Amino acid sequence: MTEEPRFVEDLTDQTDNFSRWYTEVILKAELADYAPVRGCMVIRPYGFALWENIQRLLDGRIKATGHKNAYFPLLVPESLLAAEAEHVEGFAPQVAWVTQGGNDKLEERLAIRPTSEAIIGTMYSKWIQSHRDLPLLINQWANVMRWEMTTRLFLRTAEFLWQEGHTVHRTEEEGQEETMKMLEVYRDFVETEMAIPVIKGRKTEREKFAGAEATYSIEALMRDGKGLQAGTSHNLGQHFAKVYDITFQDIDGERRYAWQASWGVSTRLIGALIMVHGDDAGLIMPPNVAPIQTVIVPIWKNDEEQASVSAMVSEVQALLPKDLRVEADMRGEYTPGWKYNEWELRGVPVRMEIGPKDVQKRSVVLVRRDNRKKEFVPIDEIATRLPALLQEFQNDLFQRAVQFREENTCEAATLEELNATISEKRGFVKAFWCGDTKCEEAVQAETGATIRCIPFDAREHGKGKCIKCGAESDIQALFAKAY
Repeated sequence: MTEEPRFVEDLTDQTDNFSRWYTEVILKAELADYAPVRGCMVIRPYGFALWENIQRLLDGRIKATGHKNAYFPLLVPESLLAAEAEHVEGFAPQVAWVTQGGNDKLEERLAIRPTSEAIIGTMYSKWIQSHRDLPLLINQWANVMRWEMTTRLFLRTAEFLWQEGHTVHRTEEEGQEETMKMLEVYRDFVETEMAIPVIKGRKTEREKFAGAEATYSIEALMRDGKGLQAGTSHNLGQHFAKVYDITFQDIDGERRYAWQASWGVSTRLIGALIMVHGDDAGLIMPPNVAPIQTVIVPIWKNDEEQASVSAMVSEVQALLPKDLRVEADMRGEYTPGWKYNEWELRGVPVRMEIGPKDVQKRSVVLVRRDNRKKEFVPIDEIATRLPALLQEFQNDLFQRAVQFREENTCEAATLEELNATISEKRGFVKAFWCGDTKCEEAVQAETGATIRCIPFDAREHGKGKCIKCGAESDIQALFAKAY
């Protein structure tokens, strides 16, 4: 008899090697695979279904705030990119270039977009003439390429998928309002749909987006104690408007430069989901974004049992709400135990077991992926109980992540305390910082920790001394080692 493939038994424990666990679970759960192009990945159907759910739910929020989707070219002429020196300098090491078309060498190199400010700004300068054209609220779902030297599936690849919003406004206040509005959209989406708690705050000058007046982010804590930037929103001020001549005739007849904002999240969110919720058995998917919310596993030993169990599986499927994502694993070549392990590895939130005894009792067994708690539910109650259980699962997953973050967040009064925490257990560390980039760089050099953001409530904690230079400060920054 051929031995069944092994899944979970071969998965590295998180505590033994979290990085190896992360890669193994992606490959074994068939979310993605390595591409034959250096630093690139192939997103497999199961992983892309997850991305499609993320995209669908976030796209709804983006459109609900008045934005419309468009699409801009992948290739950016070098002259357009070079027009913005600070922006180019920020991305220069990561830009990939097209130098030949067919058999002909190009007269001008074309950059494969690392981001789209240059090409979009050029188009906006043509489209915007009057204050009546504002605000211009456009988003695009696209791919970008950044020639990364060190890559990791979903977290940092040469090519990745994202959405990037680029908006134009009449006043500085409107530009800032847009920046904050979209940051809150991200927070709500990531916490509500992905069950990942985040901290909103402002990036330091050293960490802000090249060319922006200010960058804001949402920061999440992974189960290995490292931080992850889950989304960013940028107040671009008039910087790119002056570079690409985005002007408009204002209400008083004067011609003025516009104010801009941009914001984006990427497939990095999938990496966050894996590392926030997963355990030693594999993935744990939040029901709201899970490709499969419930898997039905039938149990039988002979043809007679197979017929009755299969009939009840069909009956249950007909009773369930149509908007639930349910799959029945009717494969006869695998045992129920093997299927349990496979679907646990793939993170399906709820497993439904139906065997001969369940057929007799007219009930099913529901098993939660997170705590493996079993629940016996009569078939005539399944249509209401299963959606309720999935919502309970979603809420509990978020609370579990919040508790983990709280248990792994502390304060440090000195550089020695911060270094000890970062070295021993990692996690988020709150500490006062004077605001000087030199102190920021020195802390990173000595501890490996970076300032993830300045939380919006940072000035509510009174004053303290900078952990590096000792100067009095009212800025309490959020430090962590990060991806």
